Amino acid sequence: MWELFEAYKANRQPREIQKATVKGVVSEFHLPPLTMEGFENYCYENVGHVHQYFVNQEGAYSAYLNICSHIKRVIRQDQIEGGMVGQYNPSITQRLNNLTEKTDVTTGGDKLNQPVTVRIVNGDTN
Repeated sequence: MWELFEAYKANRQPREIQKATVKGVVSEFHLPPLTMEGFENYCYENVGHVHQYFVNQEGAYSAYLNICSHIKRVIRQDQIEGGMVGQYNPSITQRLNNLTEKTDVTTGGDKLNQPVTVRIVNGDTN
């Protein structure tokens, strides 16, 4: 599995990204980020379906749990670090890796046990 992952990384082709600047359009070439979808598609095209290894379907792939979790962590690390340095879109990277910050500004974290009632007040009457 690790050999497949290394082959996937080595086979990524740089993609052209065109950016508008004050001097005109500039082309930059970047390797695409590592993704589970990219790796699984690479495997499917070269050796077959591998998703069952990552989900340990019916407990039949326990021997692969360590390598599969390591591959997932390497992919996540690439995405997070790429987003932090601006190589990849940070907003997409955050969403893909559940890194978005969520703040409850309405209930202080308390659950609402009753429906919220809204009373509309007319400003012309006392």
